[in-house]
Amino acid sequence: MGKLDRRRREILEKVAASGFMTIDALATHFDVTPQTIRRDINEMAEEGLIARYHGGAASQSTTENTAYTDRQVLNLDAKRKIARLVAQHIPEGASLFINIGTTTEEVARALSDHKNLKIITNNLHVAEICAANPGFEVIIAGGVVRQRDFGIIGEATIDFISQFKVDYAIIGISGVDEDGSLMDFDYREVRVARAIISNSRQTFLCTDISKFGRRAMVRLGHLSEVDALFTDIAPGKAWDDILEQADLSVYCAD
Repeated sequence: MGKLDRRRREILEKVAASGFMTIDALATHFDVTPQTIRRDINEMAEEGLIARYHGGAASQSTTENTAYTDRQVLNLDAKRKIARLVAQHIPEGASLFINIGTTTEEVARALSDHKNLKIITNNLHVAEICAANPGFEVIIAGGVVRQRDFGIIGEATIDFISQFKVDYAIIGISGVDEDGSLMDFDYREVRVARAIISNSRQTFLCTDISKFGRRAMVRLGHLSEVDALFTDIAPGKAWDDILEQADLSVYCAD
């Protein structure tokens, strides 16, 4: 086996073990240039072996999401741009659900200058961020706390969410399949997200470009159930028909 084959096999092993590896970390480990690692990642992504992201690579698993601590820094600039754009579309005095996800957490931060918001969330990170604003009323859903990301899920969460009818749902997603299906990894989280969509007057989907074409195991719904999509970069011509058929507004930060 050649040196190149050995390196790419080990890249696969390290990405699978950690969920996400940065280009710089891989370049240091193999004592090669970042350009060399970037070329490896590009070619491996084209072969469907790994998922390519800005600054690194992640596992292509459809059954297990990237670790929360890695997702916190993955495409962070893009998430912040999306969050600022979403905040511009939330009026003062609105009521909203904010669900689990690192992008939705950035939306919570971007809303810090708003006034008189009523926020219902099943994300303890979002609750902590929003509770720092004395002008917000923050309501936390009951249920089971998922230790890896402090999301709240379960039947009690669904029952709690179903008591309300709010102006906006701010939701994230793990992947958008080629047919426009919204995909995630935990069926319990998906059931809560379904309740959030059903009990909101408008649903805003917040996701960066890396999620388009990313596969996961559990179907949450379809782009046609969303009122507006907020992303960093336009998905491209391959998605034009799907987005047109879904009949939703698309807002791009870049």
